[in-house]
Amino acid sequence: MATIQSKDNKTIFFNYFKSLSQTPHRLRKRMLATWTPDQELNQVRLRSGADMKRKLRWYDLVALGVGGMLGVGVFVTTGPVAGNHSGPSVFISYSIAGISALLSSLCYTEFSVQIPVAGGAFSYLRVTFGEFVGYFAGANILMEYVLSNAAVARSFTEYLCSAFGISDPNSWRVEVPGLLQGYNKLDFSAVALVLILTFCLCHSTKESSILNLIMTAFHIVFFGFIIIIGFCNGSVENLMKPTGLTPNGIRGVLDGAAIVYFSYIGYDSVSTLAEEIQNPPVTLPVGIIGSVFIVSGLYCLMALALCVMVPYNQIAEKASYSMAFQRIGWKWAGNIVGAGASLGIVASLLVAMLGQARYLCVIGRARLVPSWLSKVHPSTGTPLNATLFLGLCTASIALFTDLDIVIEIISIGTLLVFYLVANALIYRKLLDIMETRAAMVGFASFRRDNYGRYSLLPVHGALPRAAKRVVSAIHALAGCCIHFP
Repeated sequence: MATIQSKDNKTIFFNYFKSLSQTPHRLRKRMLATWTPDQELNQVRLRSGADMKRKLRWYDLVALGVGGMLGVGVFVTTGPVAGNHSGPSVFISYSIAGISALLSSLCYTEFSVQIPVAGGAFSYLRVTFGEFVGYFAGANILMEYVLSNAAVARSFTEYLCSAFGISDPNSWRVEVPGLLQGYNKLDFSAVALVLILTFCLCHSTKESSILNLIMTAFHIVFFGFIIIIGFCNGSVENLMKPTGLTPNGIRGVLDGAAIVYFSYIGYDSVSTLAEEIQNPPVTLPVGIIGSVFIVSGLYCLMALALCVMVPYNQIAEKASYSMAFQRIGWKWAGNIVGAGASLGIVASLLVAMLGQARYLCVIGRARLVPSWLSKVHPSTGTPLNATLFLGLCTASIALFTDLDIVIEIISIGTLLVFYLVANALIYRKLLDIMETRAAMVGFASFRRDNYGRYSLLPVHGALPRAAKRVVSAIHALAGCCIHFP
């Protein structure tokens, strides 16, 4: 009996070490393993235990996209870019950056309709390039979301102080002498904001969307206030003073466009709501592309309003809009800028936290992080565990850490993910992975030509003639960018 047991133990140990020797092969196989869109939509999604509730409409998506992008970027970047790079033509820089964001958003639109799951870029890259690239992108995205959300939450304190006329935001923070510099100012208002939004997102996606809709509507009204006041109290002559519209030439305009592009980051969060919207093939393109169009228009008008109020060489690098209002005798409007920016921070933080939880949920479905993070609560229809976990991580970092330098590094990771998604789309087209039949993509379809290429063709349907021309032009431009990289 003892001899048999000894043999069994030897067999177990032998099989164990044999399995260990196969680890490199299994890792290599897992790294390159790809999933089909069908598996991602059905087999993998079942691992969450319950489905997310499809309650969002197209206007919810547009509002979420606009709310996610309309943070404080335009207040932070417009002044320095106008003063150091673009001059009065900073609105042209915003236009160029908007076109770039639109083309990138078209890549997300195309993927989100073909693979309507909550994983966003992670799922698109996992299906195309395999699990290693997908995990690399997913880890990058989660790190960018958590760190940038913590920094945005801390900036909420600064703008809220500005709204109340308090010049030093550290007066609302608790300084701890024993901690390192940069980690020694505890921001409890930032923590409170993150935790409140976390509980809202755990409760219901639809109700969180309604909250965002209200905040975004007020934020757009606030933008309209600045634009109208700027044009009414400014002069077109300021656009040509003192050295013309483009003092640093085309290069200055393009350098400015590269900087202000980060003000458009946030539209990718909309693609993570694919499992919670009604009629994804139509709703997703409207939500993603519509929000980019609206934000582009608002940014261009905001930049133009600033430059007609004040000559570009007199624009303050910090608190540009508040200082511009002071120059025209509207000192009290600086407090309005602080209040409006605070509202924008809350909306953008809500959307970003909404997106980050869905990314982690789908990464959990792939078993690349603990599977309990992928669970969807059956009654609320939200990824409860992922939302709570990331909310607590964000709140912990926001409590201690000043992340100005880290955010500059993380921004590179964001652009890298956008680059990978665009390349994944090219890869799928050129290697004939997509379906050969025409597939509806919102108000566009794919058609295969004699050379095996796919091209976007507008499905005009009942669109007005003017809308048909606009849609055709957009898809023609997108096709050129995709086919001739």
